[in-house]
Parts: sequence; C-alpha cells; structure tokens
Amino acid sequence: MHGNYFITGTDTEIGKTHSAVRLIEQLQRQGKTVLAMKPVASGCERLADGSWHNDDVARLCAATGQTDLALMNPYRFEPAVSPHIAAREAGVDISLEHIGACYRALAGQADCVLVEGAGGWLAPLSDTLYMEDLARALALPVILVVGMKLGCINHALLSARAIRASGCPFAGWVANRLSSGQPRYAENLATLSAALGMPPLLELPWEGGADAA
Repeated sequence: MHGNYFITGTDTEIGKTHSAVRLIEQLQRQGKTVLAMKPVASGCERLADGSWHNDDVARLCAATGQTDLALMNPYRFEPAVSPHIAAREAGVDISLEHIGACYRALAGQADCVLVEGAGGWLAPLSDTLYMEDLARALALPVILVVGMKLGCINHALLSARAIRASGCPFAGWVANRLSSGQPRYAENLATLSAALGMPPLLELPWEGGADAA
C-alpha cells in the first residue's frame, strides 16, 4: 500500500475505524508518515471546556498523533444519527469544497492520508450528496471494510459494484471479524476473495468487541 485512500464499509458499526487504525499501523511499519481524516462525525460529545469528543476521531488521532481537529474533523454533530439529518438539525450545509481543502492541507503534510467515511458507501450527507460524492470529489481509491457476519457476501458485493460503477478505483478490502463464531468463516472469506477479485488487504481477528465500531 502507498498513497491516500478513502475507507468505506458495508454498513455502520462494522469496524471502519478499527480497520483504519490497523492500516495506519501497517503503513507506519513501512516507514511512512500517515495522517487520518474523519470529515464528518456524528455522535459527538461537547466537553466542559467547550471542546468536542468523538470515539472514532479520538482513536484515529491516537494512532497518528494528530491534534489539529479543524483539518482532521471539519464537521461534527452531537446526535448519533445519519449525517444529513444531524447537519440539517444544526443548520449546517456540508461542503465538499471545504472538506477538499482540509484534505489537501493534510495530504501536503504526510506520505499517506486515510479518509474515513461515515456509515456505508451511500450514506447521505445531504438531500443530494452521498459518501460516494465525497470520495469522488477527493479522487481517492476506495478500501471497503467488510464486517464478516451472516449476509456479508451480499453487502460486500453490492458495495463493491457501486464503488466500481462510481468510477472510483476499488483498491481492496478488509475482512473484519465481528464475532468469534461466524459459521463457515473460511468459506465466506474464500467466496469474497474470488468474487472481489483479490484477497483481503488485512484479515482482522475478533478482539472481543474492540473491532465493533
């Protein structure tokens, strides 16, 4: 792996942040400087000092050492709901141009930038914008995090087909185990590798809940 990537998932709560952290660690072991970006985060908490806390943002920053949240996380909302609803309630228009400017600033500071989306590939940012539009605006190849569970083959193939149809390069996928006891895990992994045309970039084990967000 080298360069910058957009991280999406087959759903919400299937391990995008956990996978992004593992990818960051892999790149760092290769000697690369890596920064992360979470353009839009819902489910944030406003702290007593007026700052914001979001678990995903905090985990990404812990992995990279970033402190400039204005660039790393330009849009943050308190309700843990779809970004388009949270933005509407806050009276905010999510601007792809502003996100792009923040991304370019980060890209000038590191060998690699990993941009983590919110929800899945077609999670809405507004009534007319989706995560797909963000990835296309940033012109990034896409890594798909597959939450390994019953139904994951359908979810993964639909997502991969939509990514490829968008014109964004499909850079690879991550197999993230969501439980220790998925029936026929190896068979599911083999089916996905064949259908997606490549083995996973990473195969992440079940870690007792650490990979469920």
